[in-house]
Amino acid sequence: MEFCDKCGAMMIPATEEDGTRVLKCRSCGATKTLAGKLTVTQNIERTPRDKIVVVEDNSIPMPTTAENCPKCGNNEAYYWTVQTRRGDEGATEFYRCVKCKHTWRNYGG
Repeated sequence: MEFCDKCGAMMIPATEEDGTRVLKCRSCGATKTLAGKLTVTQNIERTPRDKIVVVEDNSIPMPTTAENCPKCGNNEAYYWTVQTRRGDEGATEFYRCVKCKHTWRNYGG
């Protein structure tokens, strides 16, 4: 992994217009010429636990909160959060009405 000499951000592989392979800073755009090949040194394996599980029945107790359902107007909903975007961004909050089972989300921020 290489970091930018100007701003310290992580650099990523890129190709210049003339075909030259370089490392380019994601933040400031500075480039470094590659000295050799790029190699992957670690493979990340996904497991079944990495998948999002959707629970469709009432077999698992869910926490509830005071939240107005946009469909029926009921003011109680089950809630849970999922990290659906980058790790440095807020998690997405999901709600499911305890009365009509309508599901909606709120993007954290």
